[in-house]
Amino acid sequence: METDINRLKVVLAEKKRTNKWLCEQLGVNPSTVSKWCTNSSQPDLQTLVKIARLLEVTVDELLNNKIELQ
Repeated sequence: METDINRLKVVLAEKKRTNKWLCEQLGVNPSTVSKWCTNSSQPDLQTLVKIARLLEVTVDELLNNKIELQ
């Protein structure tokens, strides 16, 4: 089963931004952003919207649309 819910790591790379930059913009701990990028945890919806705005993408572009449901 696909477990990568978000594409945050990919989008950060595409936008030439770092985890450190994102954590500074959001005021969160670097380990939190790291967990989001490795898909070991997920940002809440409000934070996901903020991330999309900061990266100038849609929320859809941050989500993996190939998740298999069982």
